[in-house]
Amino acid sequence: MWRYLAGAAGGLLLAGGGVMLWQGQGKGPQLAAAPLQAAEPAPLAEPPAATEKTREEKRFARYDKDKDGKVSREEFLASRRKAYAKLDSNGDGRLSFEEWSAKTTDRFAKADADKSATLTAEEFATTRIVRKTTRPAPCVPESEG
Repeated sequence: MWRYLAGAAGGLLLAGGGVMLWQGQGKGPQLAAAPLQAAEPAPLAEPPAATEKTREEKRFARYDKDKDGKVSREEFLASRRKAYAKLDSNGDGRLSFEEWSAKTTDRFAKADADKSATLTAEEFATTRIVRKTTRPAPCVPESEG
């Protein structure tokens, strides 16, 4: 009989302990809070000055060749003049259709393997522009824990 009574008492103690744990779940040990003294806040340090130029500041600096803080019309068009000069193969200051289309004409001549002045589907496929693709960022699974 004592066995049944001891078993029932042990079961009630376990059940009561389980209820107490269930109600106190998520709460850490409770410590007596010491009274806090008001501490004076420490003065904030001055943030460092930004030294890196923004993208627009860098672009402006590239165009401003004479470094006078202004971009003149001539400075603004300088890059276009260089590109134009590359296309103007005879240097006469005029861009003919042949000069303008030289790259395309050369690409057509290179693709026309049988020199028939027409491109078959296979020849045309060689004129495809191959663009560099960027690799996608590697997907790293979030760690569990």
